[in-house]
Amino acid sequence: MSTRQYWLMKSEPYAYSIDDLEKDGVTPWDGVRNYAARNYMRDEMNVGDRVLFYHSNVRPPVIAGIMEVCSEPYPDQLQFDPESKYFDEKSSEEDPTWQLVDVKFVEKFDKPVTRDELKEVSELDDMELFRLNRVSITPVREHEYKKILEMAEAKEN
Repeated sequence: MSTRQYWLMKSEPYAYSIDDLEKDGVTPWDGVRNYAARNYMRDEMNVGDRVLFYHSNVRPPVIAGIMEVCSEPYPDQLQFDPESKYFDEKSSEEDPTWQLVDVKFVEKFDKPVTRDELKEVSELDDMELFRLNRVSITPVREHEYKKILEMAEAKEN
């Protein structure tokens, strides 16, 4: 049995928000077209890993809640759909380029944590979020995850 890992996954709330996930319960984390983010999902994530849901491209950007990885990686079907903005003509069903995992809703924070609040906490200075700003999925260290839950006054610990 592997040890639980922690992640941060970004979504623009007008595209898919924590409220959408709460309503849906489970969703495929599709449309990722960054190799580093794909590799995290394909090679490193495990069922049961916890994920901070980050609303990006809004003012202010916030960590809005928690989700959990609930599937093994599998091909993102949007890469095969010529009508999709995520279509990849170089990818094939025999050798798919893009992988994803399903995530399930765990908790929406009553008190979302803003990016500025994260930056004020010295224990979070080394967060990958600040170093890998353009990557939509980043690893989170266990102490960072726990500190953020504390800041959000989260129910789940």
